[in-house]
Amino acid sequence: MSAASFAKALALSHGSKPWVTKMITGVASNTGAFLSWLKSGADICVRHPKRTVLQSALFCSLMFAAMLQDPPFSGRFAVAPMLDWSDRHFRYFVRLLSKHAMLYSEMVTTGALIHGDAPRHLDFDPSENPLVLQLGGSNAQELAQCARLGEQWGYSEINLNVGCPSDRVQNNMIGACLMAHPQRVADGVKAMRDAVDIPVTVKHRIGINGRDSYEELADFVDTVANAGCGHFIVHARIAILEGLSPKENRDIPPLRYDIARQLRKDFPALQFTLNGGIKTLEACAEHLEHFDGVMLGREAYANPWLMREVDERLYGLPGHNPQTRTEVLLAMREYIERHCQQGGKVVHVTRHLLGIAQGFPGARRFRQLLSADIHRTDSPLQVFDQAIEVLQGR
Repeated sequence: MSAASFAKALALSHGSKPWVTKMITGVASNTGAFLSWLKSGADICVRHPKRTVLQSALFCSLMFAAMLQDPPFSGRFAVAPMLDWSDRHFRYFVRLLSKHAMLYSEMVTTGALIHGDAPRHLDFDPSENPLVLQLGGSNAQELAQCARLGEQWGYSEINLNVGCPSDRVQNNMIGACLMAHPQRVADGVKAMRDAVDIPVTVKHRIGINGRDSYEELADFVDTVANAGCGHFIVHARIAILEGLSPKENRDIPPLRYDIARQLRKDFPALQFTLNGGIKTLEACAEHLEHFDGVMLGREAYANPWLMREVDERLYGLPGHNPQTRTEVLLAMREYIERHCQQGGKVVHVTRHLLGIAQGFPGARRFRQLLSADIHRTDSPLQVFDQAIEVLQGR
């Protein structure tokens, strides 16, 4: 039930009572302010226990209103899909820092899932959800088949990669080159939408060389939206498909947040997440004034400790909020032990942890232990324990 529906029902049943009138006004106009009013009223009831009728009304209303508050968009903050970086071990680590952030898999091609080791690509810890499976491909039938696999495996959403500029994937009609083929993207989106009940989204650039006008970008979004995509993750750079490496394509083309904002303005019925060049939670908050969500990639990997404030500052919700890095690393030690019992190696996990130690005495030694020393020992868990000790409880 929406807040408006609740207010209407309340008016029909108890509309003559003054407290109901104020409740209806609050629900309809400003749920946040309304909740504050209810809390103040509840506090009065505690101080005056004889007011049992008012107390019952206010407490019941408080519970109803809390239930009626629209939850924040689940993708309000996301950690980008990053090849070789955003694997299941990194995602488990990040989830210890943020309960609500939307996480993405590395891009997995349809060929890898259909013809390769699907469990190796799809397996994840249940705690990683909400988790998006990012697919690379352009064949509608294969995309639908892989989307079904993702849904069966328990992913929260499916995302189609239309932003990767690597020439290795261009040859297979994967990634940013698909921006020149909006109808093909739309066909893939429709096939996936028909195949699964979870959301299907698209991550794309604002253009590619030779097709970088705003009109062409708007046509792309309109065509794909008409196929059933309601959420677009916009990397606010064009991709230059010849002459630049993927790394250079993340830095050299200029950021154009203004173009992404224009999309948000011209397509108000759609949801847009901004990606590219965002480095701080302060910048995230500023961008959220214009967009439904923000996405961090390299900064979240290089400086993961910032993630611990995401739940409270960007979602306004309680989260894990670890107090020390040591607390997080001790939890990761238990995870590493389980990983090793399943035949994995310590370094599969510890390579993702280097960025948690920066800017304090001992941080450099911590990184040295996990990036160098741990590879030269027969007892890597002992080296990991030494690294934790270096943090001295921080």
